[in-house]
Amino acid sequence: MQHITVLGTGVLGSQIAFQTAYHGFDVVAYDVDEPALVAAKERFAKLAETYRAEGVAGAAEGKAEEALARIRTSHVLADAVADADLVIEAVPENPDIKKSVYEELGRVAPARTIFATNSSTLLPSALAPFTGRPEQFLALHFANRVWAHNTAEVMGTEQTDPAVYRAVVEFAGQIGMVPIEIKKEKAGYLLNSLLVPFLQAAGELLVDGIAEPEAIDQTWRIGTGAPMGPFQIYDIVGLTTAYNISMMGDEKQRAFAALIKERYIDQGKLGVATGEGFYTYPAA
Repeated sequence: MQHITVLGTGVLGSQIAFQTAYHGFDVVAYDVDEPALVAAKERFAKLAETYRAEGVAGAAEGKAEEALARIRTSHVLADAVADADLVIEAVPENPDIKKSVYEELGRVAPARTIFATNSSTLLPSALAPFTGRPEQFLALHFANRVWAHNTAEVMGTEQTDPAVYRAVVEFAGQIGMVPIEIKKEKAGYLLNSLLVPFLQAAGELLVDGIAEPEAIDQTWRIGTGAPMGPFQIYDIVGLTTAYNISMMGDEKQRAFAALIKERYIDQGKLGVATGEGFYTYPAA
């Protein structure tokens, strides 16, 4: 695989695209319109700065600029996937949006193209029927800050061709990730099976009025030695993603979704990406 398309240029989608280009692959980054792509280009430029600032190998010697040159953007899906060997989908965590994207993708992508979802909560088997090629479909899940937290969880369905699975595991290694092979489907994979209950517990403490985010985070940091508390993690993940996931949960989680929408999302406070969420962040 040499030509890779990433669908969605949000916080994680832009990281996946940049990390892939950084390791020598030609990348097309797709999003729905030109304003979204303008924002994507700004994210790519900031990622190049971050790779240099954090000492990612080769970044200071020109690899960051080379990666930028390997990324092309498009808001026309047929154009974006016309030459794709692999499409990595990182669109919003909304089942209806994802199903619609896969139905169109299945019509316009070349027959050889492998599809991989980065969905953090949905099982690939729930999306496979909409792809038109379930044997060439699986999940490839990345963690935020992919250059540092470089796991790539690979999870197929009963219909995934074993050769496709092996090809994606190999690709993950080629872009500097540590492939985590998951033996059978599990909502949340490994990472989010551990992380999501932790974040949900924090959200419920806030909804129930037990404590404010600062106190909850402080308790976790002091009590465990962890570098970040749950609400700091929410800000990094992005509150739109937190909202979409929480809306699919139980009554308490839906109440948390309503809270973050009213207090934060509706005010344009989406987390680190916008400079303000549960916390305020200095301008880049």
